[in-house]
Amino acid sequence: KILKILFSILFVVYGFLGKSQQIQHYSQYFLNDYAMNSAVAGLDPYYQARVNNRYQWVGIVDAPKTFVLSLYGPDRKRDLGYGGYVFSDVTGPTSRTGLYGSYSYIMTIKGTKKLSLSLSAGLLQYKVDGSKITLHDEGDPSLGDAIYSTYLPDANFSAYFKDIKYFVGLSAYQLMNNKFKFRELDQLGINRVRTHFFLFGGYTFEINNDFDIEPSVVLKFMYPTPLQADISVRGYYKKKVWLGASFRTMDAVSFMIGYEHDNQLLFGYSYDLSVSNIKPYNSGTHELMLGYKFSKIKRSDFHSKIDL
Repeated sequence: KILKILFSILFVVYGFLGKSQQIQHYSQYFLNDYAMNSAVAGLDPYYQARVNNRYQWVGIVDAPKTFVLSLYGPDRKRDLGYGGYVFSDVTGPTSRTGLYGSYSYIMTIKGTKKLSLSLSAGLLQYKVDGSKITLHDEGDPSLGDAIYSTYLPDANFSAYFKDIKYFVGLSAYQLMNNKFKFRELDQLGINRVRTHFFLFGGYTFEINNDFDIEPSVVLKFMYPTPLQADISVRGYYKKKVWLGASFRTMDAVSFMIGYEHDNQLLFGYSYDLSVSNIKPYNSGTHELMLGYKFSKIKRSDFHSKIDL
């Protein structure tokens, strides 16, 4: 009974740590948008890799740490995109790990307007490491140093529409809505992997030949929790250097800086300052991103065309 109660508490804390969002979030989502919307795979004529490391709420013991590695790009002959990513999200004794692969179909609607639809599938692992939990009664053998884990199949759907100056995306993650169980332990419906919805968009304003400004917004929703919005604005100099800031409701204010070298190597850094009740107990959140664009794939007719 003690073990069942403990697992229930851990999952509630783990799942609701970031205002009830079970899926990890990023301040620099625009630099690794594939992790939020797999339909972007194949829209650019080259493969690209991204690595994100996020260290949340520095100063709090066992605060969340997130790692994401993604690789995605186009098919050489057909109007398709492929990709995959792996992530690890660790919060104290609990962890969430996932491995996904995706397939996208890309259409040119008219002129430079493109629509991409994507399905992705993968495997999730939830784990609790008993050796990292200190109980009041150290002689209680109910948990000990045991490691409890469970594996769940998962599927996601994404759609992405873009033109030269704007983009709109919609994602539905964790579509299978699986129940979360550890072996024979029945968590009475508390431990459920819930579907998340992401709606986002942005527009690029060209100030002059050197400067651009791109405001964007991400809306996140998971029933029955409140809608969360991430409102950002970034300024670009010669499309190589950028500075930005964002506000995530009920959570944090972020400041960002980045650089792209030789149209190939990307670097980004962000610092989040909490504005929620947890603000007095931490010194902020750090996020680092590295990216690499591989050589362009030469194609005379890159996408299917649909006349409307």
